Amino acid sequence: MSQSNSKLNNKSDSKIRLDKWLWAARFYKTRNIAKEAIDGGKVHLNGSRCKPGKEPKVGDELRLRVGWDEKTVIVRALSDKRQKADIAQQLYEETANSIARREASAEQRKTLRGATPRPERRPDKKQRRDIMKQKADFGLDD
Repeated sequence: MSQSNSKLNNKSDSKIRLDKWLWAARFYKTRNIAKEAIDGGKVHLNGSRCKPGKEPKVGDELRLRVGWDEKTVIVRALSDKRQKADIAQQLYEETANSIARREASAEQRKTLRGATPRPERRPDKKQRRDIMKQKADFGLDD
């Protein structure tokens, strides 16, 4: 058994809460944030909404939203301890379809971000006054 596998706390016989597993697998920074994500409907276990106390099992499919991304992962091991990231990544396996969707979504966000024109530099004092005057002329002043 390799060193990283020996550190992996494979608790298939004990009960582990879903919010604690998500925290241990490093999807969320705190258990409270994991609990709020589950309560908010951002986490689905085997295709349906669940509660933070639900017990995940090896082989279960989780669909979760983290930031902009939606991931689909398969539970590979259970642990209730938060460890190093490379060890935590052994707790799950992301599906190939999920990886492809995330990459496509990231590429789409990149192209949309480039569509918004940005000035090369900030306006100087005179330009800011002109902008404020134009806003006042159109009734847009706050």
